Amino acid sequence: MLNRLKTWARAIRRDVVALWLAGRDPATPWYVKALALLVAGYALSPIDLIPDAIPVLGLLDEAILLPLAIRGIVALIPPGDMARHRAAATLVVERPVSRTAAVVVVLVWLGVLALLGWIGWRLFG
Repeated sequence: MLNRLKTWARAIRRDVVALWLAGRDPATPWYVKALALLVAGYALSPIDLIPDAIPVLGLLDEAILLPLAIRGIVALIPPGDMARHRAAATLVVERPVSRTAAVVVVLVWLGVLALLGWIGWRLFG
């Protein structure tokens, strides 16, 4: 059961990236492109429609609504195009992640926030 759940989660992750790629593909119809980018953006965003702090309902969007939206939009994309996007998404998802780069990005953002705080304190403090 745990292996099935992991496989399902990997497929959802791959399909989110595939939707992002389909949303940027000129061959995708504009309305599908808009829906694909909207759902992929929401899936990749750290902001939730329903906050996770709310018991049971907090996981509703990630566990039920998001997979249903992904499945619905995948159905709107021609199967040949979706297979191509899934193949490209598999390569993207399997690419190694650089933890050093992630630390650098976080440090840059913290530096920018500190700079903005300092400027705000100097101007308004």
